[in-house]
Amino acid sequence: MGTKKHPANIIRCEIKDISVDYKKIIKKFAKTKILVMGDLMIDEYLIGRCRRISPEAPVPVVEVAKREYRLGGAANVANNLGRLGASVSICAVSGRDGIGRLAREECSRCGVNSDAVFSDDSRPTTLKTRIIAHNQQIARTDIEKKDDISELIRKKVIGYLSDNIKNYDAVIISDYAKGFINKQLLDEALPIIKKHNKIINVDPKVSNFYHYRGVSCITPNRKEISEVLGYEVEDDEKLVAGGRAVLNDLSLDSLLVTLGESGMCLFTDERKAYMFPACARAVYDVTGAGDTVISVFTLALAAGADYINAALIANIAAGEVVAKLGTSTIQADELINAVKSHV
Repeated sequence: MGTKKHPANIIRCEIKDISVDYKKIIKKFAKTKILVMGDLMIDEYLIGRCRRISPEAPVPVVEVAKREYRLGGAANVANNLGRLGASVSICAVSGRDGIGRLAREECSRCGVNSDAVFSDDSRPTTLKTRIIAHNQQIARTDIEKKDDISELIRKKVIGYLSDNIKNYDAVIISDYAKGFINKQLLDEALPIIKKHNKIINVDPKVSNFYHYRGVSCITPNRKEISEVLGYEVEDDEKLVAGGRAVLNDLSLDSLLVTLGESGMCLFTDERKAYMFPACARAVYDVTGAGDTVISVFTLALAAGADYINAALIANIAAGEVVAKLGTSTIQADELINAVKSHV
C-alpha cells in the first residue's frame, strides 16, 4: 500500500497498490447474493439528429431514429450486479402501468429477481426520458411521484425482509429521493438487516442522510457531502475534516466519497483517509457511474476484499463505464481485463 502522505493527512493510493488476488475476488462475484432496495426507474433514450429549428418555438427538432429503454435508479444498480455475475433481487415500488411492466420484463431479461417489486395504483413508475442528438443530450423529461410509499407497501417490504434477509450476503440501499426510502421504512428495515450481520451499503440522498446511522458504508458524492456539512468541500483539508465528522457522527464502518474527475476518497474505521485518483481514459457520459461504484464496492467486500482493495477495484470499474454512452454496466471479464491493464 502506498505510504506517501499529503499535508491534509490523506494517504495516496495507486491502482498498483491492489494487494489482493483481484481475479479471485472478481470471480467470486458469481457466488454472492445481493438485495437492492431503492427507487426503481426506467431510463428512456430518444436518439436521433437535429437539422432544423422548430417554427413553433426556438428549440431544436430532433428526428428520432432509435428508442431505447434501460433499467435506471436502483434497478440499474441491480443490473450492474447481475452483469457482474451476482445473484440479485430488487425490492422497490412501481406503478401498475406499462412502464412498470416494462421494468419487470427488463429485470427478467437482465437476470434480476423482481418478486419484491410491489405495485401501487396511486403512483406512476418513474420514467426519465433523455433526448439525444449527435451524441449530445439536449433535453430530459421526468415522470414521477416523490411522495413516501404507502403504509401497505411499507408493510410488504418489511415482511419480505423479515422472511428473506437470511438469504443475502449484502444489502444495497439506492436512494434517489423518489419516495421509496424514508425514515419510517429505515427505522423498521435497518434493525432487521443488522440483526443478521449483513453488509449494508448506501448510495444516499441528503434528505435521508442521518437516518443511515450504523450502516457499513455510505457513498455520497462531493456535492452531497457538502450539502450535509453545510459548506463547500472544495479542498483536501475540508474533505478530510468533513469526512471524519460524518464517519464519527453516523458510526459508520467506512465512508466512500466520490469526487468525479478527482477520483474517490475512503474513510475507514481506522479514521484514515485514502485518496484514489480517477483512472478513466476518457469521460463520455457519467450517467450511472455512482451505481457502478457501489455495486462493485459491495461485491468486492462480499467476496472477501477489505475496504481499500474494494475501493480500488470499484474505482477502475467506474473509469470504464464513464467511457460509455448512457446508463452503462461492466461485466466481470471486462473488469478483470481493466484491472490488469492498470496494474
